[in-house]
Amino acid sequence: MEQEIQTSVRHVLIACARTGNTISYRDLVARADVPPPHGIHKTTLALENLVREDHAAGRPLLAAFAVSRANAGLPGQGFFHLLAELGRYNGPDRGPQAEEVFGRELKAALQYWGEALPDRDDQK
Repeated sequence: MEQEIQTSVRHVLIACARTGNTISYRDLVARADVPPPHGIHKTTLALENLVREDHAAGRPLLAAFAVSRANAGLPGQGFFHLLAELGRYNGPDRGPQAEEVFGRELKAALQYWGEALPDRDDQK
């Protein structure tokens, strides 16, 4: 079930990248058909796995397209904590520094994932 959720979340986020739009966690749960209970928690776990996979593969983070309504259009605290764990960021999860690193991650993700290249293995 976890792998199915992660695959579905990845597909929704790739669609977001192709349109250049972020998506709230709640909307991602709905569009990815993440089953209850605890849809947001399941989605967050899938996002964390996607970040780890993309980081390990040297790809921009597709998960940057998922944002929190409660965090002023930025990802939630867990995104920044995971970036710190992976050595990609060392700062607060709110404020100008967080906005800057998020902007950088989102821009890189848009440039990489926003191109519709059906033959790329990492889009499956």
